[in-house]
Amino acid sequence: MITLNVQEIQEIIPHRYPFLLVDRVLELEPMKKGVGIKNVTMNEAHFMGHFPNEPIMPGVLLIEAMAQVGGIAMLYPAENRGKIAYFTGIDKVKFRKPVVPGDQVIMTAEIVKTRGNMGRIAAVAHVAGELVAEGEFMFAISEKK
Repeated sequence: MITLNVQEIQEIIPHRYPFLLVDRVLELEPMKKGVGIKNVTMNEAHFMGHFPNEPIMPGVLLIEAMAQVGGIAMLYPAENRGKIAYFTGIDKVKFRKPVVPGDQVIMTAEIVKTRGNMGRIAAVAHVAGELVAEGEFMFAISEKK
């Protein structure tokens, strides 16, 4: 089983602070599935404004974190290293429970379809075993400019 620490993740996807939203990959099957974690802390800048007296992780960042796990699974193979995955669509997103500082989000992204450089990922996010978000993401893999 392939696991990745944050330094190894940064060798695969181009994201950096404050937009790198995967702290560790617990399980990776290239071109099939990835399981990653995001440790949510009060030190993150978005909590200053979302919301100051009741901090909640923005849903758009949960979507991005789940997509990054899928991107790692897509970009891990040698033939895709150095490339970038672009969002081309988002479907069926649902937010089930708020994510707050102190939570550890476990995200699973499965690649359900690929055709050429295009593909679809189905992803879910859990905190303490409870579903907090889910969705499907479409992407295109491209050379970096």
